[in-house]
Amino acid sequence: MRISIYDTYDAMSEAAAELVAQQLAEKPASILCFPSGDSPTGMLNHIVQWANEGKIDLSQSHFIALDEWVGMDENDEGSCSYYFKHHFFSKLNKSFKSITLFNAKADNLDAECERINSFISSKGGLDIMMVGIGMNGHLGLNEPGTPVDLYAHHSALDPVTVQVGQKYFNKETALTGGITLGLQHLAEAGKAVLIASGAKKAGIIHESLQGTVTTEVPASILQTLSNAFILLDQDAASGLEHGS
Repeated sequence: MRISIYDTYDAMSEAAAELVAQQLAEKPASILCFPSGDSPTGMLNHIVQWANEGKIDLSQSHFIALDEWVGMDENDEGSCSYYFKHHFFSKLNKSFKSITLFNAKADNLDAECERINSFISSKGGLDIMMVGIGMNGHLGLNEPGTPVDLYAHHSALDPVTVQVGQKYFNKETALTGGITLGLQHLAEAGKAVLIASGAKKAGIIHESLQGTVTTEVPASILQTLSNAFILLDQDAASGLEHGS
């Protein structure tokens, strides 16, 4: 686990984008997984700018979304797919070779998980799996108590996730479940990248990176991963003990 701390959110975002750029330079046909939400927006803006300027080439690479709310798709404002469509894909002059999103409206969610797992396996695994962190320590929608050896799966949501998740919607929205890549995907990725910003994340960052490794704090698995890169701004890192 390598922890890097940056003075500002934008510096952290640019560093995350640089990791992606380096990966694409080494392997143009990389398999990239990004999260939606507040933390990755700055990084995605850098990727859009660099791609549109011709500094990076996405045309041979494959995009996979990290997760989705069950029962939602790109037409549901507040969904992960909606976020990517409006804040990322629509801004790119030239897109990825393929884009894979969870069909969270599928009649058979187990089959949908297997579809995602099979695609990742067929491509030789994820080269970069980037995640944010929830206030309860979740990564993607791997909720507290999730076994570390799961690949894509669907499950009930922790009450904290349901409460915090309301920030993505304009009105009170029933969040009934999640579908997500698993912690085993994170362990097997070429690079497992956590990005986090803001003082509100300081407590859970400390608990995850310097506390006990436990399934009750899913992000604590990062302490055990040699492929883990932790990118934090000063505010998110403010709870870490000296010397980390």
